[in-house]
Amino acid sequence: MAKAAKIEVRKGMPSTELDRKEFEKRFLARFYDPEYEKLAPEMEKALATAWHTYIDYHKSPRTRKAGPEFADPDFDLPIEWIEARDAVIAAEKKQKDKKTPSRILLVNGSPRNDQTCPGEISKTWRLLTMAREIVEQETGFEADVLDLSRLNAEYGRVIYPCKGCLSTAQPLCHWPCSCYPNHAYGQSGDWMNEIYPQWVAAHGVMIVTPVNWYQAPSVLKLMIDRLVCADGGNPDQTSTDGKDPEKAKALELEGWPYPRHLEGRAFSVMVHGDASGTENLRRILTDWLQDIGMIPAGHQALLDRYIGYLEPYATSHDDLDRDEPLHDEVRNAARALVQAVKQVRKGELLQPDRNLKEARPK
Repeated sequence: MAKAAKIEVRKGMPSTELDRKEFEKRFLARFYDPEYEKLAPEMEKALATAWHTYIDYHKSPRTRKAGPEFADPDFDLPIEWIEARDAVIAAEKKQKDKKTPSRILLVNGSPRNDQTCPGEISKTWRLLTMAREIVEQETGFEADVLDLSRLNAEYGRVIYPCKGCLSTAQPLCHWPCSCYPNHAYGQSGDWMNEIYPQWVAAHGVMIVTPVNWYQAPSVLKLMIDRLVCADGGNPDQTSTDGKDPEKAKALELEGWPYPRHLEGRAFSVMVHGDASGTENLRRILTDWLQDIGMIPAGHQALLDRYIGYLEPYATSHDDLDRDEPLHDEVRNAARALVQAVKQVRKGELLQPDRNLKEARPK
């Protein structure tokens, strides 16, 4: 039935193209500081070039031929995507090498950073540090920290939003993501090209995060959405001629294998809050990680706790200081993850359903 389905690409949304005046306004807004006024002649030249690259859509201005390892060897692949792909492949090779140390990725999901507006360290960072100490004390283990608060506190750090390509057709979602950078739109410096190899190189992942308004903090959700390509993502964008929706639909209907690029890794989750929502977010994160084929490290590795329940924010660090049982729970979550990773690498901890073909993969 699927093979006989009619392929139709639906269109109808309003144009997003800017006119010259609006483009100039947005371009120059990036240089609001009066210091740039002394560079007016140079800025005019830069503006003219930017308009040219925008209106002619220079999404990926540097390319090379794909080569024999791809479905279409003559396709012009973006060099930046090739570099990101090569980094992912190298990370995968390292992760599978039994001689390498076990690697645990510790993800700080809090946007707070004492180097910027909050002016104070986050409780999440303190909890992550407790977990990191446990990992680093373990012989044969390495800790890799991914601090998502750097999106707010560091120049040039950005994770762009997911565009939802897979909802057109799964093969249109490339692994790693090929939507960015988009130099025509000034969307460069996407941090995900560094983050993908971090996840791939890990044998275990521990996410430590607060709950913000009943949900994952925006910095964490940005990364989660962009990791969608790890679940069923197409590693060969030449098979869809880049972003050709019709070809992607045809490829999916032929029977897409839905490769799970992060499956088999162990995970732990620690969610904390001050009033509500911790259990809900812990369940969401746990479901997501299991859905992409990762393995929970046990009951003690999946935590949701309150720190200073309904107490003043101003003294919340004091509340954390006093909650020594919580410190021990976080350390135990890290210990559980360490043990799970040891079992995974020995082949003793595997998904029971790993060899089953999904009736309706998604």
